[in-house]
Amino acid sequence: MTIETKELVISEELKRKVEMICRFAYVDYTITNGNIKSIKNTNIAMVKPHIVKIKNTEFLIFDNCDDIFINGYKKKIKFKDFEEYIKTH
Repeated sequence: MTIETKELVISEELKRKVEMICRFAYVDYTITNGNIKSIKNTNIAMVKPHIVKIKNTEFLIFDNCDDIFINGYKKKIKFKDFEEYIKTH
């Protein structure tokens, strides 16, 4: 069994949006690209989203998705509410 990993590069548009929001909110952040892990010769794969880390909170972001997941997949917010959320938490 062979596991292949392919890095996903965050789109320039999404990266620019995140950078602008974090600058306006005056927070330090790091962005980690996501990846796809798949088992060779099968249709089994796992997608790890891009991660924006602010303080001790990880925001999981997918390209072309309007939702941002907070510290896992149980809690989510709309991308348009991202700035307000990081300012108040």
